[in-house]
Amino acid sequence: MFDLITGKARHIPSKPGVPLLVSLSAQLVLVGAVVAPVLFFVGALPEVPTMMAFVAEAPPPPPPPPPPPPAAAKTPTPPARPVATTGAAPIEAPPAIRPEPVTDPGEIGVPGGVEGGIPGGVVGGVVGGLPGDIPPPPPPPPPPPVTPRPPIRVGGQIQAPALAKRVEPVYPEIAVSAHIRGVVILEANVDKDGRVVEVKVLRTANVLLDAAAITAVRQWQYRPLILNGLPEPFVLTVVLTFDLREDS
Repeated sequence: MFDLITGKARHIPSKPGVPLLVSLSAQLVLVGAVVAPVLFFVGALPEVPTMMAFVAEAPPPPPPPPPPPPAAAKTPTPPARPVATTGAAPIEAPPAIRPEPVTDPGEIGVPGGVEGGIPGGVVGGVVGGLPGDIPPPPPPPPPPPVTPRPPIRVGGQIQAPALAKRVEPVYPEIAVSAHIRGVVILEANVDKDGRVVEVKVLRTANVLLDAAAITAVRQWQYRPLILNGLPEPFVLTVVLTFDLREDS
């Protein structure tokens, strides 16, 4: 016992093989408890395929278009009938065209021409030529009538021409007996030559005095009124006074 404490003595079991068997059995049981579930799960896993390919199916083709509707039966068009016109060319060409003989060898062409033209003719000419008697063109319209210029009124910058001939009015005897007096104002129209062609009363005094004044003024003569080198008619006002003391 003293040897066991000091370590100098070796304790040798009586049966050395028993502990070894127990240890091996415990290790096998422990390994089996760990490895068996792993092998069980590994065996249960599915096999992994080596390659996975996904192929999609092609879409179906579109349906064919519907057939066209049946064409309607066309009604045959009757042939056009030839219309007979006076002087028109025939529908069918004549089998042969005989040219007319030329009477004058120096002249090329046929008098009056032929349809379609010939050498020496005028392109675009009139078939049959122009008529022999061509009416003359209408005469030109007459010029518009010239409106005469109205007489120029004397006054302001336009002075009345000098009086070349003056005839005094005759005092009517009836007016003298009745002691009628007054002032007559007249308007006289004078032509280019200076003659008085028209007289009208602007202010009356008495019928007898008006008549005497008009008769006298109609005999008056003026010199022509010259404007821009040309004689012009004119209008002026004449005042005559009738008084018993003197005739004027």
